[in-house]
Amino acid sequence: MSFSNNGYLDMELLRFTTAGSVDDGKSTLIGRLLYDSKSIFEDQLEAVKRASIQKGNDYINLALLTDGLRSEREQGITIDVAYRYFATPKRKFIIADTPGHVQYTRNMVTGASTANAAIILIDARNGVIEQTLRHTFIATLLQIPHLVVCINKMDLVDFKEEVFETIKKSFSTFASVVDINDVRFVPISALKGDNVVDESQNMPWYKEGTLMSILESIPIENDYNFTDARFPVQYVIRPLTDEHHDYRGYAGRVAGGIFADGDTVTVLPSGIKTKIKSIDLFETKLNEAFPPMSVSLSLEDDIDISRGDMIIKPDSMPTISQDIEATICWMNQKPLRIGGKYNLMHTTRDIKCIVKEVLYKINVNTLAQITDDKDVGLNSIAKIKLKTTKPLIFDTYKKNRVTGSLILIDEATNETVGVGMIG
Repeated sequence: MSFSNNGYLDMELLRFTTAGSVDDGKSTLIGRLLYDSKSIFEDQLEAVKRASIQKGNDYINLALLTDGLRSEREQGITIDVAYRYFATPKRKFIIADTPGHVQYTRNMVTGASTANAAIILIDARNGVIEQTLRHTFIATLLQIPHLVVCINKMDLVDFKEEVFETIKKSFSTFASVVDINDVRFVPISALKGDNVVDESQNMPWYKEGTLMSILESIPIENDYNFTDARFPVQYVIRPLTDEHHDYRGYAGRVAGGIFADGDTVTVLPSGIKTKIKSIDLFETKLNEAFPPMSVSLSLEDDIDISRGDMIIKPDSMPTISQDIEATICWMNQKPLRIGGKYNLMHTTRDIKCIVKEVLYKINVNTLAQITDDKDVGLNSIAKIKLKTTKPLIFDTYKKNRVTGSLILIDEATNETVGVGMIG
């Protein structure tokens, strides 16, 4: 949802992530999106032209637009998550460019955690490979609502429709096993520009629209949960000025549902009921608020509410428990410790927890559950049981990506060691 389309600031924002194996052409694809959508400054383009000549290329090497660090270029790999921003007249975009190597699973999880869509890149010569399955599984694990499968390098297989159809059929077989609601297929040549921003003259058999037209038209208004009202309190506002002497507001971001002026709400964990007195956005009074708006709620009754509490509507209760089951992606060199104590961050709440049990690890290539090896190290994905020191107010990740996600932090180093999806 967006308030209006009067200007750049009001345009709808689509976040998408890109994933593919090494040399599948991710950097070239992103460079092509930026170049053909005229989202590159002249000085950037000149620098890329000079770098292309230095490398002996007889064409503009668009991959150089996104392979930012010189050390990465020299190694020929992209080693971290890079965020790129651009816009068209229809939408704003944030791209999370994540590496394809198996040892950087954590980077893909980081880049994909807030994405509306994922672009899965497949080399037309190689078809669906293990890393394709791994990236797709992680995308479905993170409940990314929309998947766009780009079969790249079609110029190297003579733009043959049967190659595209074979790969599409192979991927669709795997997609039927995992939980994918919306998947689209596009045959492209990132190097030549076919079907990226401009329609290909080499593939007249394909009629489903370019990658850019798909990204501009993917319906994202239903990607949030507008049914179950959730408002984690981030900050209590008490101006104590002459103008707002008695004002007490609760600031935060709406994580789910729709809150309207006058609605009956329940404050958790106390369970006290009250009504919304006003919904404020800076100096403006709003009639309603919905995800992902950041607003301040004032309530009719003077209730003791603090950061980490949650305001909900009583017709849809979240789970309140100290026992949590979550699928964890481990992001630290030090392995997860059974019995280990960690800080747990969930919405605006920061509490302590202990790891009770590792139920199983997941083989991200085969989706098989591993029960005979429960050592959870860097980039491992595992289902675990946690016990928190205080009750947590949560939903399953499938129900709400905000209230169903958590972060584990090492008490000693304050490093993020794991991210988890509840349920």
